[in-house]
Amino acid sequence: MRNVPVETHNAAASIHVAPSLASALDALAEYGAAGAAFAGGTWIMRSPIRHEPLRAHYVAIGRIRELGSIRIGPNVVEIGAAVTHAALAAALSDLPEFNVLVAAAARSANPAIREMATIGGNLATSDFAAADCVPALLCLDAEVEISSRDGCERMKLERFLEIRSTLAPGRLVTQIIVPRGEHKTAHARLPLRKAGDYPVAIVSLSIRVDGTGRVRTARIAVGSVEPVARRWERLDAALIGRPLDPAHAARAAAELAGEFAGRDSVDAPAWYRVSVLPGLVRRAAAAALGA
Repeated sequence: MRNVPVETHNAAASIHVAPSLASALDALAEYGAAGAAFAGGTWIMRSPIRHEPLRAHYVAIGRIRELGSIRIGPNVVEIGAAVTHAALAAALSDLPEFNVLVAAAARSANPAIREMATIGGNLATSDFAAADCVPALLCLDAEVEISSRDGCERMKLERFLEIRSTLAPGRLVTQIIVPRGEHKTAHARLPLRKAGDYPVAIVSLSIRVDGTGRVRTARIAVGSVEPVARRWERLDAALIGRPLDPAHAARAAAELAGEFAGRDSVDAPAWYRVSVLPGLVRRAAAAALGA
């Protein structure tokens, strides 16, 4: 099926259902700035609610086999960009080192959304500040593969978040690569209500401990508080060299929380998003310890 008209509130649109990655990249290159990839559609389909215009052309990538697969190797896990949150949580559920990502994928939004929303869409949607999987992948030191008709490249997720809104047309997130390792991880989020809410704030944590129980390395990431998720490196440093203690971690977070500006929105003011961070850090640290 190619160029099938779709009625929209603002313009006629077309959808090209790509049978292969090469076909998708060709179509995206041809459409240029007028085109975009369509996977789960959980963000795009609600564009009218946000009063955002739809693109003239969409390239559906959900039937491309390699984009829907997860490859678990001894050193890395390779996640296709069209893997859904539900599929990701199920595939990694037996790997404790990925508890943070399983929790992020399994608790985001609601069950219906998790069956449709994709990991690539979660990363590539620059206006979605409350994406659960972004801080989870940041704390896991993930890389992103971006493909185009001219080839592909890999970059750290931090770098991708910096440039994603300026990527040239025709480029597509195709894979997320996550290194494996012996670390303890946890994901803590605060929604205003139980079901379906975007989180007010998110803390994702990954630590490695030595034989005495002291923290050797730490990677903490914060999401939903600011427009873009980011690492909390000064808090990382405050945990290293001593046993992981949830109370100490929360006190350190309280001292450093002023680093975040917060964002105002209809669901929560900026000050509140920042104020809940110490409690979320406490929860994440306790979960990492199995408490």
